[in-house]
Amino acid sequence: MKRQIIRIDEDRCTGCGLCASACHEGAIGMIDGKAKLLRDDYCDGLGNCLPVCPTGAITFEEREAAAYDEKAVLKKQAVPHGGSGCPGSRIKTMNRRELAPDAPVSGPVPGLVPGETPAVNAPRGSELGQWPVQIKLVPVNAPWLNGTNLLVAADCAAYAYANFHRDFIRNKITIIGCPKLDAGDYTEKLTAILAENDIKSLTIVRMEVPCCGGLAHAATEALKASGKFIPWQIVTISTEGEIL
Repeated sequence: MKRQIIRIDEDRCTGCGLCASACHEGAIGMIDGKAKLLRDDYCDGLGNCLPVCPTGAITFEEREAAAYDEKAVLKKQAVPHGGSGCPGSRIKTMNRRELAPDAPVSGPVPGLVPGETPAVNAPRGSELGQWPVQIKLVPVNAPWLNGTNLLVAADCAAYAYANFHRDFIRNKITIIGCPKLDAGDYTEKLTAILAENDIKSLTIVRMEVPCCGGLAHAATEALKASGKFIPWQIVTISTEGEIL
């Protein structure tokens, strides 16, 4: 098929390796001191590598190339810690120590405007138990998916709802997405996750905006297609940050 894909000018390449680090899919590697496009089907054509190249050695071209193979990329990225693959997509489990959810805040608080006073009983501590979290990046066979309570959430929800970690993420595996921004439909991926793992319950958290209906629809259709009968619920958050 003919599609847009990167081209590397070896004469202009200095071998700095910045493009290889920026390529989340692992399409670029360093060979004999030069950057090389290792596999056409690993290149998504989005060009994260372009802006980091200091010499302008990377450009786009349209040519015959293998189609981007997302499944192959995800399989490559799902390597144990210490292997190859995109660090941002590498499987990781976090062991969270217990923190009082309403413990008083003491000391400097990152993110506060100078002169601003922190809330006396602000929630403390992340409840996120795994990485990655983006639906598109989560491997279907990730070990932390087995025997868990699954939270499928709109990525805006954590910003709108103040106690999202405490009220929703705690004791769940969390995967997020935005059907408005992500290309394609989540149904197939979510069906595989539900069908191939022992999921105990499914919670879907969406925003009240219409585009978020795509996330809820994909999750419920996936549950039907998986053939599983598990407890599930949909929670809708208003743009004002309240549960409707």
